[in-house]
Amino acid sequence: MIEHEHTSEAIGERLAAGPSHNYLRDWIYGGIDGAVTTFAVVSGVAGAQLSPWIILALGFANLFADGFSMAASNFLGTKAEHDDWHRLEQIENRHIDLAPDGEREEVRQIFRLKGFAGDDLQRIVELITDNRERWVATMLTEEYGLPAAVRSPWVAGVVTFISFLLCGLVPLLPFMFKASHALEVSIVMTAAVFLIIGSAKSKWSTVSWWRSGLTTLLVGAIAAALAYAAGMFLKELLA
Repeated sequence: MIEHEHTSEAIGERLAAGPSHNYLRDWIYGGIDGAVTTFAVVSGVAGAQLSPWIILALGFANLFADGFSMAASNFLGTKAEHDDWHRLEQIENRHIDLAPDGEREEVRQIFRLKGFAGDDLQRIVELITDNRERWVATMLTEEYGLPAAVRSPWVAGVVTFISFLLCGLVPLLPFMFKASHALEVSIVMTAAVFLIIGSAKSKWSTVSWWRSGLTTLLVGAIAAALAYAAGMFLKELLA
């Protein structure tokens, strides 16, 4: 099955809209970390055999504090990429003003390495350097390997925070509703979250859904097991 239409009209509309930004990474990053860290708190406190109220208190503290911390870190990291993109854009504009011949030579060598030569190479250099905006954009992508447009740090941070909250809330639900065998129910529900996240992200990968889901589940299980073991160790140490 083909992913999109290839009629002249469809191609024109798609290219006119420009490159779209993908925030899948931020959603998966927040979702997995939310489920892992919150369940790690749950399993660690359960391992120490403390009250369910303590589980909820520490779980919700982690949910909002760590969720905000992750969102803020992602925001600042993405903003740093954004700032760096504009910094390099200013550098290229300055270089074009101060050393235009050198910048043209850079364009020439870039496209020579791509296999162009002779009149074709000369024509490409002329077409690119005839428009300043196109010239700078070409240097940013070809010389520095930057994307054509940078992602919004605000959207990246918000997506991470929402994903962290939604997925991180799941391990706490059995304790909120005072379910019998709450820890066991929490384990099953959290495992389901890992499987769903892992299976869903396989849509943007060549890995099969079940392999992606099991890999994500394994990562979460290791984190939970370590936290539970730490809780048991502290219980024995302080007993």
